[in-house]
Amino acid sequence: MPPLHPISIILLFALAGTPFSVTAQDPVASASGRKPLVIAHRGASALRPEHTLAAYAKAIADGADSIEPDLVSTRDGLLVARHENEIGATTDVADHPQFVARRTRRSIDGETTSGWFTEDFTLAELKTLRARERLPQLRSTGYDGRFQIATLDEVIDLVAEESARRGRLVGIVPEIKHPTHFAGLGLPMEDRLLATLAAHEYTRRAPVMIQSFETANLRYLRQRLGEDHPNIQLLQLLGDEDQRPYDAVDAGQPTRYGQMAEPDGLREIATYADAIGPSAALLDLRGETGARNGLVDAAHAAGLQVIVYTFRPENHFLGPAYAGDGDARARNEAGSVRQMQAYLAAGIDALFTDDPALGRRAVDGMNE
Repeated sequence: MPPLHPISIILLFALAGTPFSVTAQDPVASASGRKPLVIAHRGASALRPEHTLAAYAKAIADGADSIEPDLVSTRDGLLVARHENEIGATTDVADHPQFVARRTRRSIDGETTSGWFTEDFTLAELKTLRARERLPQLRSTGYDGRFQIATLDEVIDLVAEESARRGRLVGIVPEIKHPTHFAGLGLPMEDRLLATLAAHEYTRRAPVMIQSFETANLRYLRQRLGEDHPNIQLLQLLGDEDQRPYDAVDAGQPTRYGQMAEPDGLREIATYADAIGPSAALLDLRGETGARNGLVDAAHAAGLQVIVYTFRPENHFLGPAYAGDGDARARNEAGSVRQMQAYLAAGIDALFTDDPALGRRAVDGMNE
């Protein structure tokens, strides 16, 4: 028997899947005419260390329609899946004596952070590290030390293999992290991302949605994509109302996310993006959860999909309306499903969740 491919080994953590898309005849359908999509936030990050191939494989097995790799750059200009370029909290880098001297302080998007940063490491060096649970105070550390940092190429290969094995298309929703910061280092990621997508047969046809909290890079991508890549869409993420996209801060512009969420701002976003990504909290500010929502309706009127982040199953994240018995670490699956269904009832088109199995249950349960 030939040796297993590393991706095949990762797939031993998988379970089962569900179809990617459905028709507008579903009882609960988004404005696009499809059943709302379940996007695995950093993979099945409630169950495996985030942004590892194991987390993505688990997410697909648990029924995610799409998986989300956040992207940062290495020193040699390669794209790897990490939520932040600071990796001290999510890898064992501090345990490697040869890297101790690389700990430093750096300003990222206007905030000073201490630690180890991907832009100071080659890919070969990063591959010597192993991932750790980002929230050890809330989630199991039983998988710490088992998985490498994954490249975008490896993520795409995994998704393509899983798609073929399961007979369904699985989407990829990459987020470009800190684009102004990396561009300032001479490591812009936008063209590298497009080149990587073009290099894989799977991402030339599968659903891809590129996301960013900044705006200039999405406008640039819209120009680069033109009409030649119908499978690739763009998602404008929205932070808190009073926050500003960092490229606006860097350019001295007063634009706030709250303004972008107003009808005029939404119409402007629609000139370069296909969807907005507000937080669940931002939607709460715009209307009653579970009822028709003003921001959702205004975005749909502007021709934008609405993709909400982030739903998590622990009491710590659920709040009094949905939390159950136990301490902050306790999982409350029923409460998490109810929370997601409240937002689905408001007409959203997709949701990001740390536990895609619960997201699948929430979406499919709306039809019962």
